[in-house]
Amino acid sequence: MSKSKKLEINVDIGDYLKLCACTAVMLQPILSLALTAHPAAGSQFGIGLIYNLVKFTAPAFIFGILYTTTRTTLNAQLTYGSYLNKQWHALFIPTIWWTFAYLLLMPNVQQVNQFHDLPSFLWHFINGNAAPHLWYNTMMLQFIILMPLFWAIGHWCGTNKKRGWITLGGTLLITAAWLLFYDTAIFQGPHAQSWYLFDRLFISFFIYGVGGVLAWQYRASFNRMLQKFWPILVVIFLASFYWTNYELHQFGTPVDLANAPYYKPSMTIYDLAAIGLIAALALFQIQRKLPFTAFVHKFAGFAYKAYLSNVFWSQLIWHLFGQQLTGQSILLGVILTYTCTWCLSFASAFGLHALWQKVKALSRSDSRHLAE
Repeated sequence: MSKSKKLEINVDIGDYLKLCACTAVMLQPILSLALTAHPAAGSQFGIGLIYNLVKFTAPAFIFGILYTTTRTTLNAQLTYGSYLNKQWHALFIPTIWWTFAYLLLMPNVQQVNQFHDLPSFLWHFINGNAAPHLWYNTMMLQFIILMPLFWAIGHWCGTNKKRGWITLGGTLLITAAWLLFYDTAIFQGPHAQSWYLFDRLFISFFIYGVGGVLAWQYRASFNRMLQKFWPILVVIFLASFYWTNYELHQFGTPVDLANAPYYKPSMTIYDLAAIGLIAALALFQIQRKLPFTAFVHKFAGFAYKAYLSNVFWSQLIWHLFGQQLTGQSILLGVILTYTCTWCLSFASAFGLHALWQKVKALSRSDSRHLAE
């Protein structure tokens, strides 16, 4: 099989979305750390602007995962049990190990409160409060468990355009109702503290999961739309980006990044536009079989594991030199801390994988020798 043919089969839009999401999301906790250096008001608003710029991350990851998973499993001879077994090794086990690492080695990064006994330890272990970014794991793994629902949606839609529009319309209505509920009851409502865990329910990102399924099922139409209307997506992207920053600016200073949640119309539109533009860029490169697609495919396969470790590395770098450097220069401190975090996160993902493969190979070799 030729190299170009191999790329054509293996690389998809989902790879680009996952890698872009992972690359961007590593900046979010670093921006939060930068705010603790008490920068001037102008710098705070600049941090908020960049934070909004990379706020497409979780939706893009969900969209990409569902796109790729639908492509590879919807019509495959695959049982739910074998699917879960594969995901257990690929996603659940790394999540378990890194959650242990945060709770035991970096208990200071826990969110909301600290564990103080075994029940609270276990509760923090599963609710995503073990580290600033682990709320996302709690949410994303729900999509993995609920994959039969998305298989059912994909099978029901098939290539029937009418059913596709019905599914899209129903999903938009569910999303609109959820955003209204979240805004009035939680974000700016009476349950902001007591119902904060609602932000990691799968329903909050349901539109992106369904979007990934529909984008694959109707890929011919979806791809044509991207190629034809990407300039309109640019306009929507810029307009919604301005909207999100205007909303954050209204809260004044000190800038609180909690005032830039995913769950509002402006951010939802921004996320969908960003996903569309990344997908358009991916399609452009994939169709031309550019060599860069090989890099994307390889690194996308380790994006989740790199994501799991990024707060661990950013915390180490911050306390080693990032905090001091940021106090002298916000821009230089953020850039250097981010660059080192990205490199170490992917290096650890590749390195731990290689080490585990070597351990398994040695284990199999020892088993064969004992059998002989």
